[in-house]
Amino acid sequence: MSEPAAAPAPRSLPALTIATLLALLGIAGLTGLGIWQAQRLGWKLSLIERVETRIRANPVLAPGPERWPAIGADEYLRVTLAGHFLHNRETLVQAVTELGGGFWVMTPLVTDAGFTVLVNRGFVPPDRRDRISRAEGLPAGAVTVTGLLRLSEPGGGFLRANAPAEGRWHSRDVAAITQAHGLKDAAPYFVDADATPSPGGFPVGGLTVLRFANNHLVYALTWFALALMLAGALFFVLRGEYRLRQSTERALASRTAPTGQTCCCWSSFAGWRSAARF
Repeated sequence: MSEPAAAPAPRSLPALTIATLLALLGIAGLTGLGIWQAQRLGWKLSLIERVETRIRANPVLAPGPERWPAIGADEYLRVTLAGHFLHNRETLVQAVTELGGGFWVMTPLVTDAGFTVLVNRGFVPPDRRDRISRAEGLPAGAVTVTGLLRLSEPGGGFLRANAPAEGRWHSRDVAAITQAHGLKDAAPYFVDADATPSPGGFPVGGLTVLRFANNHLVYALTWFALALMLAGALFFVLRGEYRLRQSTERALASRTAPTGQTCCCWSSFAGWRSAARF
């Protein structure tokens, strides 16, 4: 007959302490990530609300040099500016839009206030890349443009760097474009022109994408759920260790109790025999 399997031994106290501390650190870290994502959720909802309010507001004058140091606070502000275009210094930036692949037409506009602003006049397909193919859409003289203030997109696109010397642009990098064309007193932002039709139909404005990814609630719930799962696992491990130690102590007590009784009986018996011989 085979002997019954031996009961598992409790973990050593140092090992159990280290495991508990690591689990508590993990719970704290996961909870912190959940709180951070909850804060990001509040920030994103505030951003969406602010943008929705701005794009529906009446346009204001485009910020001048006195506002440029804090221009980040004006993103998606609806602005208007008056001046004249420098069509001979336009820049084509590769774009993918709801109309397909093509280019953004970035044209400097010298404002009546004296500074220059890059205006994204809109989208043109590849067959309208050359200015001569859209000559009707090159207004001369004074113009007024209304649109959304946008921040610069430095560096280039995904895995594609801008190449100013070769005229290849993958992002609307305001600083690089103004430097390449030698523009003076240029604003550090650009303006996405609204959907006002251009003569001849091109460029097509009003294609600003205003979708903001907002998965922070899902991320927060995920981190909190992982923290809860880890806390539950720690609870079950500690409860199992407690029960195992209790069981081990009872087993030891049950094995030692009969031995102690036998020893007492044997001592009494030995004492009786000694007394009898005496």
